[in-house]
Amino acid sequence: MNFLRFLKNWTLPVAMLVGALSYWGYASLSLGPASRAVAAKTVDIVQPILIFTMLFLSYCKVDPKQIRLSRWHVWLLGFQVISFSLLSGVLLLFPHLSGQVLVEGAMLCLICPTATAAIVVTAKLGGDATGLTGYTIFISLATALVVPLLVPLIHPHPGLTFGHSLLMILGKVFPMLILPFFAAVFVRRFLPALHSRVLACRDLAFYLWAVALAIAIAVTVRSIVHSDVAWGYQVGLAAVSLVCCALQFWLGRQIGRRYGLPISGAQALGQKNTVFAIWMGYTFMTPVASVVGGFYSVWHNLYNSYQLYQKRKADARAGDAR
Repeated sequence: MNFLRFLKNWTLPVAMLVGALSYWGYASLSLGPASRAVAAKTVDIVQPILIFTMLFLSYCKVDPKQIRLSRWHVWLLGFQVISFSLLSGVLLLFPHLSGQVLVEGAMLCLICPTATAAIVVTAKLGGDATGLTGYTIFISLATALVVPLLVPLIHPHPGLTFGHSLLMILGKVFPMLILPFFAAVFVRRFLPALHSRVLACRDLAFYLWAVALAIAIAVTVRSIVHSDVAWGYQVGLAAVSLVCCALQFWLGRQIGRRYGLPISGAQALGQKNTVFAIWMGYTFMTPVASVVGGFYSVWHNLYNSYQLYQKRKADARAGDAR
Protein backbone atom coordinates (compact mmCIF):
# COMPACT_ATOMS: atom_id res chain seq x y z
CA MET A 1 0.00 0.00 0.00
CA ASN A 2 2.86 2.40 0.78
CA PHE A 3 4.32 1.77 -2.67
CA LEU A 4 0.96 2.41 -4.36
CA ARG A 5 0.52 5.59 -2.33
CA PHE A 6 4.01 6.69 -3.37
CA LEU A 7 3.18 6.10 -7.04
CA LYS A 8 -0.08 8.03 -6.72
CA ASN A 9 1.58 10.98 -4.98
CA TRP A 10 4.58 11.16 -7.29
CA THR A 11 3.05 10.07 -10.59
CA LEU A 12 4.67 12.76 -12.72
CA PRO A 13 8.28 12.48 -11.47
CA VAL A 14 8.00 8.68 -11.70
CA ALA A 15 6.64 8.96 -15.26
CA MET A 16 9.51 11.26 -16.24
CA LEU A 17 12.09 8.93 -14.70
CA VAL A 18 10.51 5.88 -16.34
CA GLY A 19 10.52 7.65 -19.70
CA ALA A 20 14.20 8.62 -19.47
CA LEU A 21 15.29 5.18 -18.20
CA SER A 22 13.19 3.46 -20.86
CA TYR A 23 15.05 5.30 -23.59
CA TRP A 24 18.48 4.55 -22.10
CA GLY A 25 17.52 0.91 -21.54
CA TYR A 26 16.29 0.56 -25.10
CA ALA A 27 19.35 2.33 -26.50
CA SER A 28 21.68 0.02 -24.55
CA LEU A 29 20.20 -3.01 -26.34
CA SER A 30 21.80 -1.83 -29.61
CA LEU A 31 18.96 -3.21 -31.72
CA GLY A 32 18.92 -2.82 -35.49
CA PRO A 33 17.19 -0.24 -37.70
CA ALA A 34 14.13 -2.49 -38.15
CA SER A 35 13.50 -2.55 -34.40
CA ARG A 36 13.95 1.22 -34.14
CA ALA A 37 11.47 1.71 -36.98
CA VAL A 38 8.90 -0.48 -35.20
CA ALA A 39 9.42 1.43 -31.94
CA ALA A 40 9.01 4.79 -33.68
CA LYS A 41 5.87 3.60 -35.44
CA THR A 42 4.43 2.31 -32.17
CA VAL A 43 5.01 5.67 -30.50
CA ASP A 44 3.41 7.46 -33.46
CA ILE A 45 0.28 5.33 -33.01
CA VAL A 46 0.04 5.04 -29.21
CA GLN A 47 0.80 8.66 -28.30
CA PRO A 48 -2.08 10.24 -30.31
CA ILE A 49 -4.51 7.62 -28.99
CA LEU A 50 -3.51 8.42 -25.40
CA ILE A 51 -3.81 12.17 -25.97
CA PHE A 52 -7.16 11.85 -27.76
CA THR A 53 -8.59 9.65 -24.98
CA MET A 54 -7.22 11.90 -22.24
CA LEU A 55 -8.71 15.00 -23.84
CA PHE A 56 -12.03 13.27 -24.51
CA LEU A 57 -12.31 12.32 -20.84
CA SER A 58 -11.43 15.87 -19.77
CA TYR A 59 -13.78 17.54 -22.26
CA CYS A 60 -16.68 15.38 -21.07
CA LYS A 61 -16.44 17.21 -17.74
CA VAL A 62 -16.69 20.60 -19.44
CA ASP A 63 -19.99 22.26 -20.36
CA PRO A 64 -19.42 23.64 -23.89
CA LYS A 65 -22.02 26.36 -23.27
CA GLN A 66 -19.68 27.89 -20.68
CA ILE A 67 -16.76 28.25 -23.09
CA ARG A 68 -16.41 31.87 -24.14
CA LEU A 69 -13.66 34.40 -24.78
CA SER A 70 -12.87 36.12 -21.48
CA ARG A 71 -10.74 39.13 -20.60
CA TRP A 72 -7.97 37.03 -19.14
CA HIS A 73 -7.91 35.06 -22.40
CA VAL A 74 -7.37 38.31 -24.31
CA TRP A 75 -4.47 39.37 -22.07
CA LEU A 76 -2.70 36.02 -22.45
CA LEU A 77 -3.34 35.88 -26.19
CA GLY A 78 -2.00 39.41 -26.51
CA PHE A 79 1.19 38.52 -24.65
CA GLN A 80 1.88 35.43 -26.77
CA VAL A 81 1.14 37.08 -30.11
CA ILE A 82 2.89 40.40 -29.36
CA SER A 83 6.03 38.81 -27.86
CA PHE A 84 6.31 36.47 -30.86
CA SER A 85 5.79 39.40 -33.25
CA LEU A 86 8.42 41.56 -31.51
CA LEU A 87 11.04 38.82 -31.69
CA SER A 88 10.14 38.30 -35.36
CA GLY A 89 10.80 42.01 -35.85
CA VAL A 90 14.22 41.66 -34.21
CA LEU A 91 15.21 38.95 -36.67
CA LEU A 92 13.87 41.00 -39.58
CA LEU A 93 15.94 44.04 -38.54
CA PHE A 94 19.05 41.96 -37.77
CA PRO A 95 18.97 39.01 -40.21
CA HIS A 96 22.57 38.05 -39.45
CA LEU A 97 22.25 38.14 -35.67
CA SER A 98 24.75 35.76 -34.08
CA GLY A 99 22.21 34.50 -31.56
CA GLN A 100 19.45 33.90 -34.10
CA VAL A 101 18.89 30.30 -33.01
CA LEU A 102 18.36 31.39 -29.41
CA VAL A 103 15.87 34.05 -30.49
CA GLU A 104 13.99 31.49 -32.58
CA GLY A 105 13.96 29.15 -29.57
CA ALA A 106 12.38 31.89 -27.47
CA MET A 107 9.82 32.52 -30.23
CA LEU A 108 8.81 28.86 -30.19
CA CYS A 109 8.46 28.89 -26.40
CA LEU A 110 6.33 32.03 -26.45
CA ILE A 111 3.91 31.28 -29.30
CA CYS A 112 3.55 27.56 -28.59
CA PRO A 113 -0.08 26.64 -27.75
CA THR A 114 -1.14 25.40 -24.35
CA ALA A 115 -0.47 21.72 -23.72
CA THR A 116 -3.38 19.35 -24.14
CA ALA A 117 -2.55 17.95 -20.69
CA ALA A 118 -2.90 21.38 -19.08
CA ILE A 119 -6.63 20.77 -18.70
CA VAL A 120 -5.92 17.64 -16.64
CA VAL A 121 -3.34 19.38 -14.43
CA THR A 122 -5.53 22.45 -13.94
CA ALA A 123 -8.42 20.29 -12.76
CA LYS A 124 -6.07 18.41 -10.43
CA LEU A 125 -4.82 21.70 -8.95
CA GLY A 126 -8.36 23.00 -8.46
CA GLY A 127 -8.39 25.53 -11.30
CA ASP A 128 -11.01 26.40 -13.90
CA ALA A 129 -10.79 23.60 -16.48
CA THR A 130 -13.57 25.12 -18.59
CA GLY A 131 -11.78 28.44 -19.00
CA LEU A 132 -8.53 26.65 -19.79
CA THR A 133 -10.26 24.51 -22.41
CA GLY A 134 -11.42 27.68 -24.14
CA TYR A 135 -7.95 29.21 -24.04
CA THR A 136 -6.33 26.05 -25.41
CA ILE A 137 -8.63 26.25 -28.43
CA PHE A 138 -8.20 30.02 -28.89
CA ILE A 139 -4.38 30.01 -28.72
CA SER A 140 -4.15 27.04 -31.08
CA LEU A 141 -6.20 28.92 -33.67
CA ALA A 142 -4.20 32.12 -33.07
CA THR A 143 -0.95 30.21 -33.60
CA ALA A 144 -2.31 28.79 -36.84
CA LEU A 145 -2.81 32.36 -38.09
CA VAL A 146 0.24 34.16 -36.68
CA VAL A 147 2.98 31.65 -37.53
CA PRO A 148 2.19 31.46 -41.28
CA LEU A 149 2.02 35.28 -41.41
CA LEU A 150 5.35 36.07 -39.76
CA VAL A 151 7.70 33.10 -40.06
CA PRO A 152 7.93 33.20 -43.91
CA LEU A 153 9.36 36.72 -43.55
CA ILE A 154 12.24 35.26 -41.52
CA HIS A 155 12.57 31.87 -43.21
CA PRO A 156 11.11 32.06 -46.72
CA HIS A 157 10.01 28.65 -48.04
CA PRO A 158 8.92 28.75 -51.69
CA GLY A 159 6.58 25.81 -51.21
CA LEU A 160 5.00 27.08 -47.98
CA THR A 161 2.39 29.71 -48.73
CA PHE A 162 0.17 31.16 -46.01
CA GLY A 163 -2.67 28.84 -46.96
CA HIS A 164 -0.44 25.77 -47.06
CA SER A 165 1.14 26.62 -43.69
CA LEU A 166 -2.28 27.32 -42.18
CA LEU A 167 -3.60 23.96 -43.33
CA MET A 168 -0.49 22.17 -42.04
CA ILE A 169 -0.92 23.65 -38.57
CA LEU A 170 -4.66 23.02 -38.48
CA GLY A 171 -3.93 19.46 -39.60
CA LYS A 172 -1.84 19.06 -36.45
CA VAL A 173 -4.30 20.85 -34.18
CA PHE A 174 -7.66 19.50 -35.31
CA PRO A 175 -7.27 15.72 -34.77
CA MET A 176 -5.64 16.05 -31.34
CA LEU A 177 -7.51 19.05 -29.96
CA ILE A 178 -10.75 19.90 -31.73
CA LEU A 179 -11.96 16.39 -32.64
CA PRO A 180 -11.99 15.11 -29.01
CA PHE A 181 -14.01 18.21 -28.10
CA PHE A 182 -16.64 17.48 -30.75
CA ALA A 183 -16.72 13.83 -29.65
CA ALA A 184 -17.31 14.87 -26.03
CA VAL A 185 -20.08 17.27 -27.06
CA PHE A 186 -21.74 14.48 -29.09
CA VAL A 187 -21.61 12.02 -26.17
CA ARG A 188 -22.94 14.64 -23.73
CA ARG A 189 -25.86 15.44 -26.06
CA PHE A 190 -26.84 12.07 -27.50
CA LEU A 191 -25.38 9.40 -25.19
CA PRO A 192 -26.11 10.57 -21.63
CA ALA A 193 -25.64 7.10 -20.11
CA LEU A 194 -22.14 6.82 -21.58
CA HIS A 195 -21.44 10.39 -20.53
CA SER A 196 -22.31 9.53 -16.92
CA ARG A 197 -19.99 6.54 -16.98
CA VAL A 198 -17.17 8.68 -18.37
CA LEU A 199 -17.68 11.22 -15.57
CA ALA A 200 -17.28 8.40 -13.05
CA CYS A 201 -13.69 7.86 -14.26
CA ARG A 202 -12.30 10.64 -12.09
CA ASP A 203 -8.52 10.24 -12.34
CA LEU A 204 -8.22 8.14 -15.50
CA ALA A 205 -7.26 11.15 -17.65
CA PHE A 206 -4.45 12.01 -15.22
CA TYR A 207 -2.95 8.54 -15.36
CA LEU A 208 -3.27 8.39 -19.14
CA TRP A 209 -1.33 11.62 -19.19
CA ALA A 210 1.34 10.03 -17.00
CA VAL A 211 1.80 7.27 -19.58
CA ALA A 212 1.84 9.82 -22.42
CA LEU A 213 4.37 11.87 -20.44
CA ALA A 214 6.68 8.88 -20.00
CA ILE A 215 6.63 8.33 -23.77
CA ALA A 216 7.15 12.04 -24.44
CA ILE A 217 10.15 12.20 -22.10
CA ALA A 218 11.67 9.15 -23.79
CA VAL A 219 11.27 10.86 -27.17
CA THR A 220 12.66 14.11 -25.72
CA VAL A 221 15.77 12.39 -24.35
CA ARG A 222 16.29 10.69 -27.69
CA SER A 223 16.00 13.95 -29.63
CA ILE A 224 18.49 15.70 -27.36
CA VAL A 225 20.98 12.83 -27.35
CA HIS A 226 20.88 12.41 -31.13
CA SER A 227 20.77 16.13 -31.89
CA ASP A 228 23.53 17.54 -34.07
CA VAL A 229 23.28 20.82 -32.16
CA ALA A 230 26.57 21.92 -30.59
CA TRP A 231 26.66 21.68 -26.81
CA GLY A 232 27.04 25.44 -26.52
CA TYR A 233 23.78 25.99 -28.36
CA GLN A 234 22.08 23.24 -26.36
CA VAL A 235 23.05 24.93 -23.11
CA GLY A 236 21.84 28.26 -24.50
CA LEU A 237 18.51 26.80 -25.63
CA ALA A 238 18.08 25.07 -22.25
CA ALA A 239 18.60 28.44 -20.54
CA VAL A 240 16.22 30.22 -22.93
CA SER A 241 13.52 27.61 -22.36
CA LEU A 242 13.95 27.85 -18.57
CA VAL A 243 13.63 31.65 -18.62
CA CYS A 244 10.57 31.49 -20.90
CA CYS A 245 8.97 28.80 -18.74
CA ALA A 246 9.48 30.73 -15.50
CA LEU A 247 8.33 34.00 -17.07
CA GLN A 248 5.14 32.53 -18.52
CA PHE A 249 4.10 30.67 -15.39
CA TRP A 250 4.70 33.82 -13.35
CA LEU A 251 2.98 36.20 -15.78
CA GLY A 252 0.05 33.83 -16.34
CA ARG A 253 -0.48 33.59 -12.59
CA GLN A 254 -0.34 37.39 -12.18
CA ILE A 255 -2.86 37.98 -14.97
CA GLY A 256 -5.10 35.13 -13.82
CA ARG A 257 -5.07 36.42 -10.25
CA ARG A 258 -6.68 39.68 -11.41
CA TYR A 259 -9.69 37.64 -12.47
CA GLY A 260 -9.64 35.16 -9.60
CA LEU A 261 -8.06 32.42 -11.75
CA PRO A 262 -4.35 32.22 -10.82
CA ILE A 263 -4.06 28.48 -11.47
CA SER A 264 -5.76 28.58 -14.86
CA GLY A 265 -3.77 31.62 -15.95
CA ALA A 266 -0.47 30.03 -14.96
CA GLN A 267 -1.18 26.71 -16.66
CA ALA A 268 -2.62 28.36 -19.79
CA LEU A 269 0.52 30.39 -20.37
CA GLY A 270 3.18 28.17 -18.80
CA GLN A 271 2.32 24.59 -19.74
CA LYS A 272 3.11 24.13 -23.43
CA ASN A 273 2.45 21.63 -26.21
CA THR A 274 6.17 20.97 -26.60
CA VAL A 275 5.73 18.28 -29.24
CA PHE A 276 4.02 20.94 -31.35
CA ALA A 277 6.89 23.36 -30.66
CA ILE A 278 9.42 20.78 -31.86
CA TRP A 279 7.40 20.21 -35.02
CA MET A 280 7.13 23.96 -35.70
CA GLY A 281 10.88 24.33 -35.29
CA TYR A 282 11.62 21.58 -37.80
CA THR A 283 8.94 22.70 -40.26
CA PHE A 284 9.10 26.50 -40.24
CA MET A 285 12.36 27.57 -38.58
CA THR A 286 15.94 26.47 -38.12
CA PRO A 287 15.76 22.78 -37.09
CA VAL A 288 18.37 23.46 -34.41
CA ALA A 289 15.86 25.69 -32.58
CA SER A 290 13.43 22.80 -32.19
CA VAL A 291 15.60 21.36 -29.40
CA VAL A 292 14.17 24.09 -27.17
CA GLY A 293 10.87 22.20 -27.02
CA GLY A 294 12.53 19.19 -25.43
CA PHE A 295 14.12 21.29 -22.69
CA TYR A 296 10.87 23.17 -22.06
CA SER A 297 9.11 19.84 -21.60
CA VAL A 298 11.45 19.00 -18.73
CA TRP A 299 11.04 22.38 -17.00
CA HIS A 300 7.27 22.65 -17.10
CA ASN A 301 6.76 19.04 -15.98
CA LEU A 302 9.16 19.51 -13.07
CA TYR A 303 7.23 22.60 -12.04
CA ASN A 304 3.90 20.78 -12.37
CA SER A 305 5.27 18.03 -10.13
CA TYR A 306 6.19 20.66 -7.54
CA GLN A 307 2.74 22.27 -7.76
CA LEU A 308 0.97 18.95 -7.27
CA TYR A 309 3.23 18.24 -4.29
CA GLN A 310 2.28 21.60 -2.75
CA LYS A 311 -1.42 20.89 -3.44
CA ARG A 312 -1.18 17.54 -1.60
CA LYS A 313 0.45 19.24 1.37
CA ALA A 314 -2.25 21.89 1.47
CA ASP A 315 -5.00 19.27 1.24
CA ALA A 316 -3.38 17.24 4.03
CA ARG A 317 -3.19 20.31 6.28
CA ALA A 318 -6.82 21.12 5.55
CA GLY A 319 -7.78 17.53 6.39
CA ASP A 320 -5.89 17.68 9.69
CA ALA A 321 -7.59 20.97 10.55
CA ARG A 322 -10.99 19.37 10.14
